[in-house]
Amino acid sequence: MVATLLAIGISGALALWGERSQGATTPPPDTSSATSSATSSATSSAADPDPAPAAGPQSVYEKFPEPPATYDRAYARQRAADIANLGALLFKDKTLSASGQQSCATCHSPEHHYGPPNDLSVQLGGPDMKHSGVRAVPSLMYLQTVPNFDEHFVDSEEEGDNTTDAGPTGGLTWDGRVDHAGAQARIPLLDPQEMANSDIASIVENVRKSANADKIRALFGGHVFDTDEKAFHAITQALEYYQNDAKLFFPFSSKYDAAVRGLTKLNDQELRGAKLFEAADKGNCASCHRFAVPGQLPIFNDFGLIGLGLPRNPAIAANKNPAYFDEGLCGPLRKDLTDHPEYCGLFRSPTLRNVGTRKVFFHNGVFHDLRQVVEWYVTRDTNPEKWYPRNADGSIAKFNDLSAASMHENVNMDPPFGGKPGDKPTLTPAEIDDVVAFLNTLTDGYYDSGKPPAP
Repeated sequence: MVATLLAIGISGALALWGERSQGATTPPPDTSSATSSATSSATSSAADPDPAPAAGPQSVYEKFPEPPATYDRAYARQRAADIANLGALLFKDKTLSASGQQSCATCHSPEHHYGPPNDLSVQLGGPDMKHSGVRAVPSLMYLQTVPNFDEHFVDSEEEGDNTTDAGPTGGLTWDGRVDHAGAQARIPLLDPQEMANSDIASIVENVRKSANADKIRALFGGHVFDTDEKAFHAITQALEYYQNDAKLFFPFSSKYDAAVRGLTKLNDQELRGAKLFEAADKGNCASCHRFAVPGQLPIFNDFGLIGLGLPRNPAIAANKNPAYFDEGLCGPLRKDLTDHPEYCGLFRSPTLRNVGTRKVFFHNGVFHDLRQVVEWYVTRDTNPEKWYPRNADGSIAKFNDLSAASMHENVNMDPPFGGKPGDKPTLTPAEIDDVVAFLNTLTDGYYDSGKPPAP
């Protein structure tokens, strides 16, 4: 098991680490026409005793020329890096919110692995920063390999093999309703409970008046603010490029990664936890949070959407309405699959990288402790009284965050779920501790992954 674990993904790891490269310097702007114009003007002035008056202030279109239509690879690399640097500024820019008090980084804190900076189930936002959200804030890390959403994701290397249909898979956000970071950025920017802008025009106007306006013009040209759509596209593109920064968003710098590279070893408890994590008759965590996908470094995720039947979270203000239910793939935030009752209650599984530093878990933020999460998995069905309230007749209101009994059929029953009340859970308390110890090896920052291993 030790050899197997440490060998997982090692060839893919070395290949991917080796592909990182540095951008080249941006070529200087073409000044030949300006030089020629200046020379001609000087000659004309000497010959003409009554020269024309000096030109007025330089227009924004002259000051910020459009980017070249074609360019070489070195320029492309540097341009991408410059756009990413702009995205880093916009990510922390509070003028992107209606309140002027909230940036992307407010909820997706860089100091907390681009997840929430606190243990609130949902974050506050809106025009007055007093509106409560309806879902926990996910991390923005390790999203680079999430596939586009597909109702019938075929997970097979064999062309034409449709026997491995994994069902609804992929997409960003908890319900997979967008496929790219640029599109994802629109959601909080325009959500009345988050950054609360009424439309893209108001966002563009705020950015136009901000210190970042000329930085946007320098990269996208003086015409970038001619239309709201053009300017908004530049803003969201910059945010997307920023989230493609490997050193920040997918560094693969955990103890687990160091062990894969042979730079350290997992201790006995961590190795036991890894075995329990993978064993189908124990934790069975790897059935959804896979160790590796062929050709990739391990993300610990299969990107699938799954129904877990979580307890309802009374800390979410919307849940005070007994008729309100967040059922993920079939609504209410996602609108295109509301006629698919078989999808109700399904939410996309997240990566487990950096899970040891999180303080809020699952789409409804109902749990705040990693050990409690693992315990819930193995006792949801054997000890439901630990997690769910009772009905008036004394029965347990199991899966009480789903709207109807018929939707309970969508709840996953694969191990470690299953069993009957009173049955023995698949993990003992000591084994739960072992699994948690392994999960803590997935926290980035253990070593500098940018440095090559010693020979």
